Amino acid sequence: MTAAESPLLQPALLRSLFPVLQQQVKGQPLAYLDNAATTQTPLPVQQAMLDFEQHDRANIHRGVHTLSQRATDAFEAARTTLKTFIGAGKEHELAFTSGTTEALNTVAQGLWAAGPDKAWLRPGDEIIVSGLEHHANLVPWQQAARMTGAKLRVLMPDAQGCLHIEDLQALVGDKTRVLALTAGANATGERPPYEAMLTLAKQAGALTVLDAAQAVGHTMPAMADLDCDYLAFSGHKMYGPMGTGALAGKRKALELLYPLRLGGDMVEWVEYDRAGYAAIPTRLEGGTPNVTGAVGLAAAARFIEQVGRSRIDAHLHHLRAQAVAGLQALDGVTVFAAQSPQAALVSFVVQDVHPHDIGTLLDERGIAVRTGHHCAEPLHNHLGLGPTTRASFALYNTEAEVARLIDGVARALKVLR
Repeated sequence: MTAAESPLLQPALLRSLFPVLQQQVKGQPLAYLDNAATTQTPLPVQQAMLDFEQHDRANIHRGVHTLSQRATDAFEAARTTLKTFIGAGKEHELAFTSGTTEALNTVAQGLWAAGPDKAWLRPGDEIIVSGLEHHANLVPWQQAARMTGAKLRVLMPDAQGCLHIEDLQALVGDKTRVLALTAGANATGERPPYEAMLTLAKQAGALTVLDAAQAVGHTMPAMADLDCDYLAFSGHKMYGPMGTGALAGKRKALELLYPLRLGGDMVEWVEYDRAGYAAIPTRLEGGTPNVTGAVGLAAAARFIEQVGRSRIDAHLHHLRAQAVAGLQALDGVTVFAAQSPQAALVSFVVQDVHPHDIGTLLDERGIAVRTGHHCAEPLHNHLGLGPTTRASFALYNTEAEVARLIDGVARALKVLR
């Protein structure tokens, strides 16, 4: 029995909840295989946001009138839903952000912006990032090192793009102050052993940062079960609205961060020459937040839980295995991280053919994929790659769409060679 026929998940039925998928592109039914960049939003998420806009829209925390109170309740209820969704414990709190990028910048900058006397990072400290990271979990740490005199060290993957715990053991020492790591490489799909790596760094006294953008919509350990001080994720990777996300963390760790947005709502009191900042998480949420987005993000979390993360994962892994097998059977095609069965994406290159040309020809057949460096240029350089073609899967994708992808690549090769 195939995944598409399995009672565990029936994407054909779920597709009706995603109107965007019902269209044609270039005269062909849309096969949307760019989900690692942005997933589509289902009707329940869209409806939750519309209901808020039509009935409860108001600014939060600042009004005694009914709509303000209802908006505040909706915002805080969304926070509670998301904390439950990620498995946060009593020691954790969650601040809303515009996405993973803002969340990671909030951590990296917040650890030095308080100034030399109060900052967590000092000259001579060491920051470890992995060589798998999206630019959003690399560039902010480059800046943190420059601003503080700390040293940035990179945990390099092997020739297959895998990270190894023994290599991290060789890097971690008494100067290690931060480990920043992805839970899933967006460029290759590699899933590092982040649980053990976070524990190793934590035992050395470092703060631990997990980029969960590519993992939060899938089966992953509860945050309370991880040695994780900060966890960042985006709504648009988990069937939620764009411009939404969160930074979750242990309260004591979040309190170390100097707030980046200073102004309304993040203060307890203000005088002309000084101010007192509010408690976590409000301290990190200066200004009017995207309340509608928070409502939509919580609705996306409920949608994922209703469908079932393990069911979604089983379906995605099945589609990925189908794609890997089909692409590897084509002459001159190299698939990366083929050894990662838990991935929900497949990246590949074709000998003597540019990925952008493949992407263009696939688009002519209604198939949407991503081409380029996927905001992980150092990893591509390390692996000896140029840009790649990436197909990534969601719960609404089908075996038939994967077959169209494989056939489309095969036909592109005939045209381009």
